[in-house]
Amino acid sequence: MRAVVLVGGFGTRLRPLTFTTPKPMLPVGHRPIIENLVSMLAVAGIDEVVLALGFKPEPFRAAFPDGECAGVRLHYAVEPEPLDTGGAIRFAADHAGIDETFVVVNGDVLTDLDVAKLVDFHRARGAEATIHLTPVDDPSAYGVVELDGQGRVSRFVEKPAPGTAPTNLINAGTYVFEPSVLGRIPTGRKVSIERETFPQLVADGSLYAMSTSDYWIDTGRPDTYRKANFDVLDGIRKSLRCDAVHGGAVVADRVDLRHSMVSAGASVGPNVTLTESIVLPGAVIESGAVVSGSIVMGRIGADAVVTDCVIGADGSVDSGSERRNELVPDPATVTGR
Repeated sequence: MRAVVLVGGFGTRLRPLTFTTPKPMLPVGHRPIIENLVSMLAVAGIDEVVLALGFKPEPFRAAFPDGECAGVRLHYAVEPEPLDTGGAIRFAADHAGIDETFVVVNGDVLTDLDVAKLVDFHRARGAEATIHLTPVDDPSAYGVVELDGQGRVSRFVEKPAPGTAPTNLINAGTYVFEPSVLGRIPTGRKVSIERETFPQLVADGSLYAMSTSDYWIDTGRPDTYRKANFDVLDGIRKSLRCDAVHGGAVVADRVDLRHSMVSAGASVGPNVTLTESIVLPGAVIESGAVVSGSIVMGRIGADAVVTDCVIGADGSVDSGSERRNELVPDPATVTGR
């Protein structure tokens, strides 16, 4: 079986990190998000993943030069222009010649879902399309799904206003499709699978959904991206574990590490205090700096104090300065990206 993974987005919510690194290539638990996703699919028997690429495809090819990830073959489908979710799925599936039941996964979602069970559920109901659902406390930022007694979707409400959602079950971003779904997606323009295709399937009574309480997180914001890393560090994930400091990091003596992670290729100087922070590949934190609640990809000078910030690869914090609740560089001031 094959799967399409949507990895062509701009990663706007994670800027400035995504100015230089596509969101699915950012590490969670010291492995790129995309590698975590493909590993999950491999367990379910997926033997080829089609990467629906658009923005910055080159880092994916560089990371997997043999065209393989987690033992799964990769097929690269690079959109000529942004096509939205539905258009990207149609383009990638056509590019790879998919003509049988296939899986689709949003590239910024991490979950412990048993994808094989989702496929079995789909087939047992003779569905044209099946989506995975997960419960959340505040469903207003997501696609909310209402079901009948057989698991058929009776209503699909995309991002309802706060307090108006008919249920707390949301579209969790993993789908099983029959190839007939592709025929519902017109070519040559942007198409939203959530706003256009799913309502068509609901109207025809051919969209089903399976709800589970498996671990699930959308890694697309700085706060949830940090949490996704800490969930691996803290052993909350079902099968993933990692050390706080990768063996390829350079960490000096007398570093006070408080519930933080340091990636391969990062450098942390002496007398640094790190609290609730993620230090990414290429980051440099000089001696005596105090960093808390932050994600660091750039450079932090000696004795600087950085709180609740996101420091991109091109970002720099001067020695002895203090930064709080900032994006560095500020995406609003960056042009041409």
